[in-house]
Amino acid sequence: MPDMLVNLLRLPPHDASLDELRRAGVVVRRAQPWELTPVREFVACHFNEAWADEISVGFARQPVTVFVALRDGRLVGFAAYECTRKNFFGPTGVVEEERGLGLGRALLLASLRGLRESGYAYAIIGGVGPAEFYARAVGATLIPDSSPGIYADPLRTDADPE
Repeated sequence: MPDMLVNLLRLPPHDASLDELRRAGVVVRRAQPWELTPVREFVACHFNEAWADEISVGFARQPVTVFVALRDGRLVGFAAYECTRKNFFGPTGVVEEERGLGLGRALLLASLRGLRESGYAYAIIGGVGPAEFYARAVGATLIPDSSPGIYADPLRTDADPE
């Protein structure tokens, strides 16, 4: 899967969408350090163990670089940045029954704003699946020759030790 580039200086506003989500009973906010275990378990259960490992790095940062979406106090989505590499967005996910309601976009924007607040002008969305979503939501563009990118060499027994 290719990587995408997004201009952080031209992010769309999201305050109105957050208000709409709040009225619908959904809160999007930065995770707290003491929430590592339940968020990690949620990601492992609904997505995969590799993503759960990946977001653990975001909980070691200050501020935490993981955002969560909660409906009536129940985790329904997450997004993270600067977990795999500096200036990288991801991983991210929303449970299937909550997709299409704007949670993914709200989590994406919250994370990209976090990157912008860190001083970046551009960010990389690593190993994207739904490229059309990112292009539509934030104007992201595909980076030529970026597949498989940093995810090319998973841990292997035949890997060169250098």
